[in-house]
This record gives sequence, C-alpha cells and structure tokens, in this order.
Amino acid sequence: MRPRKARRAQTSMHRQPTANHVSDPERANEAEQIWAVAGAIQPCSGAPAAPKDRPLTTDIGNAKIAGLDADLGMKGSDYNLIITAFYVSYIVFEIPCNVMCKWMGPGWFLPLSTLLFGIASVGTAFVKTVPQAAVVRFLLGIFEAGMMPGIAYYLSRWYRRSELVFRLSLYIATAPLAGAFGGLLASAILKLDHFGGLRRWRMIFAIEGIITIGLALVSFFTLTDRPSTARWLTEEEKDLAIARVKSERVGTTVVLDKIDKVKLRRGILSPITLSISFIFLLVNVTVQGLAFFAPTIVKTIYSDKTTIQQQLYTVPPYAVATFFTMFFPFVSWRLDRRQIFFPICGLLCVAGYIMFLATANPSVRYGATFVISSACFSLGAITNAQVSANVVSDTARSAAIGTVAMLGNVGGLVASWSFLAWDGPNYPIGNGLNLATNGMIFIVGILTLLWMKRDNRKRDERNIDEELSGMSQGEIEDLDWKHPAFRWRP
Repeated sequence: MRPRKARRAQTSMHRQPTANHVSDPERANEAEQIWAVAGAIQPCSGAPAAPKDRPLTTDIGNAKIAGLDADLGMKGSDYNLIITAFYVSYIVFEIPCNVMCKWMGPGWFLPLSTLLFGIASVGTAFVKTVPQAAVVRFLLGIFEAGMMPGIAYYLSRWYRRSELVFRLSLYIATAPLAGAFGGLLASAILKLDHFGGLRRWRMIFAIEGIITIGLALVSFFTLTDRPSTARWLTEEEKDLAIARVKSERVGTTVVLDKIDKVKLRRGILSPITLSISFIFLLVNVTVQGLAFFAPTIVKTIYSDKTTIQQQLYTVPPYAVATFFTMFFPFVSWRLDRRQIFFPICGLLCVAGYIMFLATANPSVRYGATFVISSACFSLGAITNAQVSANVVSDTARSAAIGTVAMLGNVGGLVASWSFLAWDGPNYPIGNGLNLATNGMIFIVGILTLLWMKRDNRKRDERNIDEELSGMSQGEIEDLDWKHPAFRWRP
C-alpha cells in the first residue's frame, strides 16, 4: 500500500485549479468583479421572483381573514384543499421545470414563468367557487415550480460554492420580506373602496398580479443568461467569471455541459442531495405552515383587534426574519461552512414551538413567532447552496437543486394540513408536529455532518490513478461526486 502522502499528492493532480491558483492580476480583479456581478444580476434575478412569494404564501392567508372563506362558501377543510391543489402541481412539475430551465436558459425561463404566474394570480381575483380557486392554485403551482430552484441554479452559474449561500439568501430574503410587505400591502389595499369592479380580498390578488406581470416583462430585457452572454462584461471579465466557477469542478473541461441522463441521476441520487432534501422537507413544514397560517394564529392571539390591525401584527416577525435570513448565510459564506447551521436553526425552532405549547399567554406566543421565523427562513438559502456545493457538473447541480425543491414542497403539502380548524385556537397538534420536525432537522443535520467527514477520510485512502486508469474524459466527467478526487464540502 502506498503512503498516504503519496496518494494525497496524486489527488492534487486530478483536481481542478482552486482559488489559490488564480494569478495575481486575476485575484486583484476578482473582488471588484464579484460586486459588479452582484449589482447586475441580483436585482434582475430577484425582481421577478419577489412578488410571486406574496400570492404563494402570505396573501392566501391575508385573503382568508379578509373574507375569502366567506365569499367562496368554504366549509370544513376547504381552505386546506385549496392549498393542497397548489402543492400537487408544484411537486409534480418541480424537476421537469428545472430541467427545462437549463434547456431554455434562465434568462428566458424565469421571466416567462413569472409572467404566467402573474396572469394566474390576477385570475384568482375572479374565482367564485372553491373548485375554481383550486384550479387556479393548481396553475400557480405549475408556474411557481421552477422559480426557486431556477434562481439557485442561475446564481450557481456566476458564483463559487462558498459565495453562493449569501447571494442566494438575498433572494430567499424576499420570502420573509414578502410576509412583512404582504401584510402591509394587504392592509393598505383593504383600505381602498374598490379596484375596478373588485373589492376586499379580490383587490389583493389583482393588484399584486399586475405588479408581477410588469416586473416579468421588464426581466425579459434585463436578465442575463450566463457570463459569456453578459454585454456589460469585457471579454477578459467573461473569461475570469467562467474560470472562477470552473476552478471548483473536479474532472470537468466545460462549465455548461449538455443534459446527460447519467449526470441527472448523479444529482438526484447524491447522498447529500437526499439528506438535504429530507431536511428541506422538514423545514418547509414550518416555513409554509407559518406563512399560510400566521394571520390565523395572530387572529387567535389578538381576537379583539380589527382585521387591518391583525394584518399589521403579522409584519414584525417577518421583518426580523428578513435580517436573520441574510445573517446566517453571511456567516456561512465567511466560514465556508453550511452543514452546521441545520442543527443550530433546528434547535432555535424547537425552542419557539416549546413556547407555543407551554403557554397560552398571547405575548409569549407572539414572541415565539419571532424566534421561529428568524431561524427557519435562512435554511432555504443554505439547503440550496449545500447541494450545489456537493455536486460537480452543471447538469447534476440543476437536478440536485430541483430535487431539494420538489421534496421540500412535500413539506409544504404536509404544512397545508398541519393547522386544522378543529385544532384551534391553540393548535397543539400543529405546533407539536413542527416541534417534532425541527427536532428531526437537528438529528439529521448532525448525522449528515459526521458522515461527510467520515467519507472524506475514506476518500483520502483511495488510489486515484488506479481508479481512473483506462477511463475516457467523458466517463471521468460522468463520475461527478463519485470521482475519487472529489471531497464533500460541509
């Protein structure tokens, strides 16, 4: 058996150049380019997506306490069924939409899906019955399916693994920001007497749908598909942008590869993809449950307040959550560590749900919403960044991110049935379920971290030249995370 030092020296021969191999002139320009890229693509990628979060989550809850249930004649679990219709299509179309995003290019796919989502959102303002509302929600799920994984995949074309988590958090932050802004906007809209021929909750969907359509149309002209087509970069800057991303991809010769079935399977079936997808499923039970039912929970806590006042009480927890949605990923970026944040945030959410279950005091329970929202929303960016960091090829990355989003929305489906009317006003079953899911996040996060470190030690013992002997370049690239020089990135 060869000495370990010799095998490690071998490993370096098969690794792609890293940031340490960038020449001094390139390194001098790199920080400047990162800020230039952020200034150009973050607003363009976030703008079409931001308004979509409001009809998706907070506005259906805001509309409910503004008369949606009464106007549509909802009974029993009709509200839960309408939410479920959204998640059925969301889950089914998740991976196909992300593959289509790669095939079409994010520069076209993201604005198009946003435009269609805006049109369907306006249609929500005109539904008259529960079945009609369910059909429109089903369409919204199709058009929303590729958005979050599409954004994560798009940003992975521009940023290194350590950088991606914070940049992605700037988009993910639109979710709690949408919760805060959605409550403010809903309360402002409800002060209007009418919008055209529409009144009350119907105005919310119509106005925000029109805003979404407008931003989608602008994005067709402003969203740059990839570094090589960026008109605002010089040829030298394009080469540097491509080299930065390529430097981390073990055993590859191209950055944007063609869609390949083997690499699709590598992305979907990676142990880290499966583990993080399960964690994101558990996270979404909390995130989507909080988004759908926060207005209802606030209504039970402050039942003596007016509808507009209850809308406004939903704003502060989301405002605080927006800060932590960026803070935790920022720390993750600076440390280049992601896995440890799953057990940390899981414990914080456990503390919040214990507060919900341990007392009926309104102030304590309202305070719990701050703790929970501050911890859970940040994991959206960290989960997507973690799977992106632990595959190699562009195709595998697209499939991995799509898998995370697909299983994550199974959690949203569970969330739609976690707070049932007969369980109110304190919702012990719903809060108990979320306590259990966040406890599981802590356990799975720790076990996955220990496994990654153990498997990396095993990979240090492998004979790279021997394993790759006789393989073509295409076969080596198809190995992806199975490449013997690859190491998991916790």
